[in-house]
Amino acid sequence: MKISWIFWWIISAIEVLSFIGFSILLWMRDIDASGTIQTTQLKWANIAVLGFAFLFPFAIQVAWLITNLVLSKNKLNQS
Repeated sequence: MKISWIFWWIISAIEVLSFIGFSILLWMRDIDASGTIQTTQLKWANIAVLGFAFLFPFAIQVAWLITNLVLSKNKLNQS
């Protein structure tokens, strides 16, 4: 069970760091690939789209967390 927690923390850290990294990249660019000048509103919209893309992995992480908590609680009750 301990290995599942270690993997959960590693994957969670990778997910958060990648979201932060991609958000910084989106915020720092002045012109996108199509040549459009990035205003503050467009930057926020791009980060919102990125956030929606990260909702599915976040939901998987929450389900994995709940599974780990239930299994840990069951293991403690059996001891």
